[in-house]
Parts: sequence; C-alpha cells; structure tokens
Amino acid sequence: MTKNELIRLSYAITGCAIKVHKTLGPGLLESIYEKCLKYELEKHGFYVDQQLSVSIIYDDLEFEAPLKVDFLVNKLVVLELKTVDQILPIHEAQIITYMNLLQCPQALLINFNTTNLTRSLKPYINKHYIFSE
Repeated sequence: MTKNELIRLSYAITGCAIKVHKTLGPGLLESIYEKCLKYELEKHGFYVDQQLSVSIIYDDLEFEAPLKVDFLVNKLVVLELKTVDQILPIHEAQIITYMNLLQCPQALLINFNTTNLTRSLKPYINKHYIFSE
C-alpha cells in the first residue's frame, strides 16, 4: 500500500460516510449509521469487517479482549463511528490504540451527530506503518 493509494481509499470511504449523513441527517442512533455505512461501503466494493474483536499482545501473553472495532475496511482503515455532542480525548485515544493494535496505516473517527460531517471527521495516520514505494 502506497500513501497515494491510502489517500484514495480514505477519500472514497469519506464519500460513503458523507452520502449516508446527507441522506439521514444528524440525530439518529449510532447503530443506524453503522448499518447504512456498511451497506454503502460494500455497495462500492469494499471489504468490511464489522464489530471486529481486537487481540491484545502483552509480552508473551496474547488474548482476545472485549474490544470491538466498528469497521475495518479492506484490512487497512479502522473506522470508529460516534453520535456524540463532541469528540473527546478518550475517543481519539481509543481509535489510535485500535489502529496500532491492528497495525493499520490509518483510522477515521466519524461523528454523525453534526450538521457538517467533513468538519467532524478526524483522520489518524499510524506513524509506525511502513508504506511501499
């Protein structure tokens, strides 16, 4: 995966989220946006893991944790959906941790409880991910 390929992928994912938000508007439950966004992503040909369990590796210990990632798109981009008044530092810490645990190059934090989705969407890049040329 090159940086340019990742940019195109993230742009396409964002477009799907914008379409869902423009169609439904703000104020609904997170589960409704999740169902509609999964449909939209798959309609555009993306592979989507939903409510994916995250494994924890600590020293020699590995176990499944009760952590669930909303979406993992094409095994590359973590999506965490929210319907909150504002994104809090704990939301940002959570998605960065998920991205690092899954060793993905990017994560997108999307808050559907807004009048302008593009202003509330926050991208995160994994500093430890090595891109191909």
